[in-house]
Amino acid sequence: MTDATEEEAEAPEKKGKKGLMIGLILAVAGAAGGYFLTTSDLLPFGAKSEETYAEGDKGDTKVEPLADVGFVNLPPVVISLTESQARHLKFHAQLEVNAPYIADVEKMQPRIMDVLNGYLRAVEVSDLEDPMALTRIRGHLLRRIEIVTGEGRVRDVLVMEFVLN
Repeated sequence: MTDATEEEAEAPEKKGKKGLMIGLILAVAGAAGGYFLTTSDLLPFGAKSEETYAEGDKGDTKVEPLADVGFVNLPPVVISLTESQARHLKFHAQLEVNAPYIADVEKMQPRIMDVLNGYLRAVEVSDLEDPMALTRIRGHLLRRIEIVTGEGRVRDVLVMEFVLN
């Protein structure tokens, strides 16, 4: 009597594995078929087909011209963060500047360095160890630099080196 019960219990296991294998094979075949259809552009919707391209424009993509910008290199800054542990922050950045204002921004570089030093000295060590610290620092510095140089001159602050030791 117990032998009959054991045989019945084993039978559904084999059936379940067989269904699982068939499902897995069908899923892989469906994924491969879908990939083939979308990459070979056989579907009538979605991406542009070859018929919609004009003669000579086939496959070309339009490239936007780059903005007329220049870069102003700021000297590297080493800031001592705490007196007890003697930790330092080495910071080096460049400013992305609209081309007509490069000379204006270079003329204001001493004031920019003053703002940069003042802000970085006020930042807490715990704030620097946060994973989003660099993004937040860039935003704060950009806003302070825009105040010094005027709106519309500096486009971004590019951090070249940010080492905390």
